Amino acid sequence: MEKVNPRQQNEIDLNQKVRSYWEAEPCGTEADIVGDLPEQTLAWFEQIESYRYTAEPFIHSVAQFSRHHGKKILEVGVGAGTDHLQWARAGAECYGVDLTEAGIATTRTHLAHYGFTSNLQRVDAEVLPFDDAFFDVVYSWGVIHHSEHPERILAEIRRVLKPGGLFLGMMYGRHSLAVYKYWVKHALLKGKPSRSLADVVWHHVESIGTKAYTVPELRQLFAPFQDFSAEPLLTRSDTGNLPAWLCTLLPNRLGWFIALRAVK
Repeated sequence: MEKVNPRQQNEIDLNQKVRSYWEAEPCGTEADIVGDLPEQTLAWFEQIESYRYTAEPFIHSVAQFSRHHGKKILEVGVGAGTDHLQWARAGAECYGVDLTEAGIATTRTHLAHYGFTSNLQRVDAEVLPFDDAFFDVVYSWGVIHHSEHPERILAEIRRVLKPGGLFLGMMYGRHSLAVYKYWVKHALLKGKPSRSLADVVWHHVESIGTKAYTVPELRQLFAPFQDFSAEPLLTRSDTGNLPAWLCTLLPNRLGWFIALRAVK
């Protein structure tokens, strides 16, 4: 039997922990969102959709779903299938992958409520099961930063995109108000002011191993792509509990989400 070295084992263990976290509760299906609605009913999915686009209205302006009618798109990390439904509604030829069985099953049920289907597979996106130059668009909203090796996912995304193909998505920003709040809670108030922002995000934001980036770091990650752009966006996580007047003065560069666009 081939031996696994300690570094490889750590990577396997981390990926398994990330998968276990999201198997228990696909993103967007928290009790705070769905309340006591019966799980995976139409009303349950409608509540998830309503909350998502109220909390993150900029998704539509970033994805521009309707502009990609008839195109072959891949979503990396389908979660509860809310954005995947928008791609289907827009008339795209839909493919989706997720690290979890829960994400695939939930998305399949979500689409079925509206009469749509998609080519869905449970896979680790660090190795995508598609031919080179297969997709017109690859989309991934808030997923890649949970991977053990985001650079491997981005290399795979670039590989499966057609020449001139488009990547659209979002990754977390480290120098954001949301992360500063996490740092105050988990570092400063616990008497550990030397603890780094990255370490706090890794251990205390969603699944273990979560990462957050600066715009220059993202430019480096996306260096093999063309026409890359990164736009920080303020979110509820940044502005929550702040006076409305103050929120209007905050610069977007302090935003927790960084919207991404890149061309192969």
